[in-house]
Amino acid sequence: MKYLLILLLFTSTTTFAQNHAAQIAAFRDKYKADFLEDSRSPLKKDDLPYLRFYDADSTYRVQAKAELVNASSAFIMPVFAGTGSEYVKYATLTMQLQGAPVTLTVYRNTRLAKVPGYTDYLFLPFTDDTNGKETYGGGRYIDLREADFKNGEVTIDFNKAYNPYCAFAGGYSCPKPPDENHLQLAIAAGEKKYGKEVGH
Repeated sequence: MKYLLILLLFTSTTTFAQNHAAQIAAFRDKYKADFLEDSRSPLKKDDLPYLRFYDADSTYRVQAKAELVNASSAFIMPVFAGTGSEYVKYATLTMQLQGAPVTLTVYRNTRLAKVPGYTDYLFLPFTDDTNGKETYGGGRYIDLREADFKNGEVTIDFNKAYNPYCAFAGGYSCPKPPDENHLQLAIAAGEKKYGKEVGH
């Protein structure tokens, strides 16, 4: 019986990892397609093969406790070049990631919140110890929606972390992840450095 339970657990874990890998593959296919649909995109079809990613790793898909921030004061999030945009804090997340306690803040862009179709759009920018080595030096982003938050929790999948447009070309105003969202560990998940020399 003991061995049967171990086998069932192993099978369940393997199936979950396979399903997760398929989900991430579909997510990345959509991510690449979006570059070709956006008129402001820094990449063309011939550039897409230079996009690089870590292999899907379900251990980087974690459940976080979410504490919503009420009556948050608006602030200007700095950008690497150009003018910053106004944001408010939406929620504080706490989670265990690779065995370490982690805290992150989720933000809402006040201007984008007024655009139809984006009223529930949320933004999770972060930096970690892979930046400037295996990943883009300016950090990476994860997109969320209000509906992702349920019963005081939200699932964060770092496999969906992606690079800002600034990682591919100059001339874009990309938000700089606030210091409070620096993770003192290496997040070996999501998008890696662009595999082609970038002209700024």
